[in-house]
Amino acid sequence: MIYGKMWTVVRPQVGIPMFIAAVAIASFSVHLALTLNTSWVKNFLNGGASKAAVSAPAAADPPAKK
Repeated sequence: MIYGKMWTVVRPQVGIPMFIAAVAIASFSVHLALTLNTSWVKNFLNGGASKAAVSAPAAADPPAKK
């Protein structure tokens, strides 16, 4: 273990829950920032009407020369 000596300063019963809590808080704040600062995420999460992709009809093949 690379940081094995860290557990002589911080007990695992304290350090591991603090690390997991920090990851959860960071993840929540990133998702909150995405939700508040973009419009497409709100539409996606609320089931906004999706626009169907419309493509132009394919051009007919030119007549073959004989």
